[in-house]
Amino acid sequence: MNIGTLPARQAEFRGDHIAVVFKEKRLTFRQFNARINRLANALIESGISKGDKIATILPNCIELLELYWAAAKIGAVVVPSSTLLQLAGLRTLLKKSDCVMVFSVATFTDTLNAIRDDVPAIAADRWILIGRTAPDGYRAYFDMVDRAADTEPPDAGIGPEDPYNIIFTSGTTGEPKGIVHTHRVRGNYCTIFASAWRMTPESVVMHAGSIVFNGAFLTLMPWMFVGCTYVLLPSFDPTSAIETIERERVTHTIMVPSQIVQLMDAPEFDSARLQSLEMLQTLGAPLHLAHKQRLARELPGRFYELYGLTEGFMTILDKTDVEHKLASVGAPAAFHEMKILDEDGNQVPVGAPGEIVGRGPMLMPGYYKRDDLTAAAIRDGWLHTGDIGYVDEDGFLYLVDRKKEMIISGGVNVYPRDIEEIAVGHPDVSEVAVFGVPNEKWGETPVGAVVLRAGAASDTAGIKAWINERVEAKFQRLSDLLIVDEFPRNVAGKVLKRELRARYLGA
Repeated sequence: MNIGTLPARQAEFRGDHIAVVFKEKRLTFRQFNARINRLANALIESGISKGDKIATILPNCIELLELYWAAAKIGAVVVPSSTLLQLAGLRTLLKKSDCVMVFSVATFTDTLNAIRDDVPAIAADRWILIGRTAPDGYRAYFDMVDRAADTEPPDAGIGPEDPYNIIFTSGTTGEPKGIVHTHRVRGNYCTIFASAWRMTPESVVMHAGSIVFNGAFLTLMPWMFVGCTYVLLPSFDPTSAIETIERERVTHTIMVPSQIVQLMDAPEFDSARLQSLEMLQTLGAPLHLAHKQRLARELPGRFYELYGLTEGFMTILDKTDVEHKLASVGAPAAFHEMKILDEDGNQVPVGAPGEIVGRGPMLMPGYYKRDDLTAAAIRDGWLHTGDIGYVDEDGFLYLVDRKKEMIISGGVNVYPRDIEEIAVGHPDVSEVAVFGVPNEKWGETPVGAVVLRAGAASDTAGIKAWINERVEAKFQRLSDLLIVDEFPRNVAGKVLKRELRARYLGA
């Protein structure tokens, strides 16, 4: 299984079909494959060979898509990174991943200049900037690519267990780890998700978030597998997303919860403009039930939810199950298995919470050069997620919370998500995050932070009282409430509760 064969396949059999839309550019599969080949051959001429690691520090652009597929053709390993990553994080990523070439943009050169001496494994002529010119010490992308042949590169002898990329975790709870994905794993992304999303060669996929995160590969892989059209936006903007869906007749898109909330709250939001959608999927963090219910009303028969880890276990809430399982995150994806275990490793009864443990064909072979962490995460072939959930009598999974975010108050387990589901129902609340803080009497108590809807009054005491009147138990009552303009997030868009907690405690 070699995913690098897919672009040539589509160029041969669907050559005139539009493959990529980005800003004003519209490329057919034949044109796109030729560009991929030029880059692949240029990489070979630059000394890159099978197994070499290539870092990309790029915003959304066609060149990043080309890098993904050119690397696949020659057996190089892509290490994607966000331009939002801080200096220390980027230095760590480049050193830990053993990268020998970097692709970035001119606006990022100050950061690159600050770390170049720390990564001597990357030769001076292997710092590449997208564009036709580059400042001293850097090489221009098109200077490297334009002179290369657009014919298929030599067979690199790629097998299914050869690595394709290393995705570094976003690090909401600790040090980022490099998750290795092989051609086999990504090939299973192609087939399993194309089937799950009901994607066909006539589909139109739009991606509005950054494509450096693993969530992007849920449609990026099946796009190339089925040979449909991929519409890439430079960045997420709710107005632009709505306009693009309407203009391009987009059928499939994935967004994180904060983007879905922004989309539905945008003045331009009108379900009539989004009728082409066959799938609007959320992933990355729980979408609270009130938002799910609104989405199901506004765009019935289109909502999917994916719960999963980049390490390789996923459940899917299918659009046909939304009506009777809306509060769940669905059932294990095809060929996946799941167990719910207690602290002693025993399976718990239906309805009882425990750690979610799973396995399947998209499971990583391991963390890059961290056998110790791999052994802790994957035991006897099962991935231990660190998330708490339970299953109903039909086997559907319901998330309770992350193990590390659980609050123990007076000896009772308090799950922040239970409180968040109540709080987000307040008419003035747009987003909510609940976290634990030390308490002399109870050990810990829950504190809430909320982002208000536009124009809402800042009524801290009133909102706190409204929430505390509606939670199921006294130990779930908020001891305090913060109103913030926006939540701190990591580069993947996930809320950083540890920063909210530190802000609250004055740390």
